[in-house]
Amino acid sequence: MVGRILELARDNLAIHKSRGFLSVRHDGAEIGKAELDDIDAVLVTGQGVTWSNTALAHLAAQNVPVTILGPNFAPVAVVMPLNGHCEQGYRMADQAAAPKPLRKQVWARLVRHKIAAQAAVLDRLDLPSQRLHRLTAAVRSGDPDNREAQAAQAYWPPLLGKGFRRDTRAEGANALLNYGYAVLRAATARAIVSAGLHPSLSVHHRSGGDALALADDLMEPFRPTIDLTVHALLQSGVTSVEDGRADLVETLSAPFSTNQGRSPLSQVLFRLAQSVAASFTARKADLAFPRQPIPEDDPADA
Repeated sequence: MVGRILELARDNLAIHKSRGFLSVRHDGAEIGKAELDDIDAVLVTGQGVTWSNTALAHLAAQNVPVTILGPNFAPVAVVMPLNGHCEQGYRMADQAAAPKPLRKQVWARLVRHKIAAQAAVLDRLDLPSQRLHRLTAAVRSGDPDNREAQAAQAYWPPLLGKGFRRDTRAEGANALLNYGYAVLRAATARAIVSAGLHPSLSVHHRSGGDALALADDLMEPFRPTIDLTVHALLQSGVTSVEDGRADLVETLSAPFSTNQGRSPLSQVLFRLAQSVAASFTARKADLAFPRQPIPEDDPADA
């Protein structure tokens, strides 16, 4: 079953556990509740939100990350569980001891799949993609030639216009991308913890004290799925997160063709994280990707 992303967008909410539910209250009155077993992640955008320790502890027990978003929907903090898998200690030890050549091989596979997904997005929209297809085949171990950055230069102008610049502080398309990536990042973090891995021990990303560096690595191949949803929203006249958040959250249900049949993106992320853990243990990069790099249907229509 695909879980739900719970967003706390209203100011001055109070969050408590009530039996098997997360209870959301305002001015002492319950205004909503969600079954704890049905929550994949919690996003907090409202101001003045207060939590009971019991609520946070039970979310942690369910491997549910709580992500705090800033004014423009970019993540600024996260609360993660400490225990997510019965073999967590062994898997984290294997992860920490992974040799650099293995980490470089894993990163190359992630980059290759990301660029393939970007090319598939442009193909679906009947936009020029030839350079991206060439770059996909040119990625080497560790991506020393920075094919990822070269692909971005060939991807964003046809997708969102020559004047588009990725800026996490900007409104419009950038704010929609921020929110969509935050949803994807939270779901990836949960998959990582459930696989017994540590989310801050990355294979590539290095950003100081980033608690979700591995999530930043593993979500890369699926950013284009978010991009496809943002493109559809912009084409339909939606330019604000308030109007587009439901479609962006629904992207986690987008169906991918996999060896197990049609699987939602949330399950694809779980299988990828499990395969990364197995790769660290076996000392061989063997990642589980879907058969096609983007969903079978446009995410907004799934």
